[in-house]
Amino acid sequence: MEKNRPLHLQEIIYGSADSVTSRRISKWEDDGLVRKIASRLYTSNLEDAPADIIKRNIFPIIGNLYPDAVLSHRSAFEFAPTANGQVFVTYKYTKKVKLPGITIRFMEGVPAIQGDTSFSGGLMVSQKERALLENLQVSRQTGADSKTLAYPQIEEKLEQIIRVNGEDELNAVRDRARDISEEIGMQKEFEKLNKIISALLSTRPAKELKSPVATARAIGMPYDPARLQLFEILFRELKQQEFKNREEQNTTTQAYRNFAFYESYFSNYIEGTVFAIDTAKQIIATQQPLPERDEDSHDVLGTYQLVSNKQEMKIVPYSGENLIDILQYRHGILLNARKDKAPGRFKDKNNQAGDTSFVDMELVRGTLLQSFDFYKALTHPFTKAAYIMFVVSEVHPFLDGNGRMARVMMNAELSTAGQTKIIIPTVYREDYLGALRRLTRNKDPKVYIRMLERAQAFSHTIYGSGMNEMEDKLCQSNAFKESDEAVLKIVE
Repeated sequence: MEKNRPLHLQEIIYGSADSVTSRRISKWEDDGLVRKIASRLYTSNLEDAPADIIKRNIFPIIGNLYPDAVLSHRSAFEFAPTANGQVFVTYKYTKKVKLPGITIRFMEGVPAIQGDTSFSGGLMVSQKERALLENLQVSRQTGADSKTLAYPQIEEKLEQIIRVNGEDELNAVRDRARDISEEIGMQKEFEKLNKIISALLSTRPAKELKSPVATARAIGMPYDPARLQLFEILFRELKQQEFKNREEQNTTTQAYRNFAFYESYFSNYIEGTVFAIDTAKQIIATQQPLPERDEDSHDVLGTYQLVSNKQEMKIVPYSGENLIDILQYRHGILLNARKDKAPGRFKDKNNQAGDTSFVDMELVRGTLLQSFDFYKALTHPFTKAAYIMFVVSEVHPFLDGNGRMARVMMNAELSTAGQTKIIIPTVYREDYLGALRRLTRNKDPKVYIRMLERAQAFSHTIYGSGMNEMEDKLCQSNAFKESDEAVLKIVE
């Protein structure tokens, strides 16, 4: 090696019984190029704490120092140390090996079998069916010290298999687990697994299950747990804030209907149903669709029929089942002319927008029912409006018309409480859609809430006895412009 030539050393360097390698590592240590951080472990990282270095390299370390070990039990699912820094491994003996920040829990057991997968170096990983059986073993420890996941977590993993790939796949998992249990001597664990699967498939009583997600599946009302977590995030944020009361100013029947016209017009414009404003007025005034745009015209008429009806807009759900009834009834009116979109019926195929997939068609009813618990705990009209609008938008329960339905449900919450309904004008479309995407993808409700607050503050300025008066204020606010042309102005 050339003198002064820099060394490019790996972060982890393993001790060796080979004398040449051992002397080389000792020389590097003497020269200050490496340091020892544990038995048979050295590092070229001279800055980070040994615990941090070992944690991010733990699986290569196990694979190098303990070849043919099997990452098992909860670690085969989590692929990370527990909160107490423990990793569980099946090996040829039982022993605890403590490293800085990590304890490797070796448990004597059957080595890798066919179907277990190679992971890092000589480290193997229990295949899914073997890991399920391992996690149904009795554990003397609890919590982060336990080698096994909690029962509800196992049930949820099995429920997810049905949700993603159907009952046939779960039956296949059961068949493979049965064979593996004979090979590794876990017949008792298989009996536990079989009971859970049978309950999920409704061939055994659901009372044997502990997870809410699994229980819902077993009683025929499965739901999307990830969406429920998202709804809870929004719910918590809404509960922590104070919101302004903006009393409805369009109190006469005519003023209410005039506002409803623009509410309907902009709600359809957002979805790409674009009419010149005078043409839309003609459709509403005559209650007659344009022959050349029959379905689009009926979309505007259906939306207006709902949002201009004060009695209808005072109806809000009192239960989860009632929420479903209201949604289906209103959707039947909204898309009455589009028979191919199954008006009034939940979707029979999955839908998505861009790379965002909405709630699976089989989980729509259960997810809506579960969402109602958060809804009923909200009290301020704005919070209920913001919550229900996002739920309907996120579930996307119908083949079409979901955005319009979400906004109808939102404004019903405000109208029944005598609060200003919300218009989302054309110029604000991208702010509206961007805030929805941010909540969906980043789990950030703050931007969404601020967006709706600003939209309501703008809508509160749109009032008057005549349409011209409202339209003048809308024009002053840039409401009809595209978002790349102008920004929304709130003109008091």
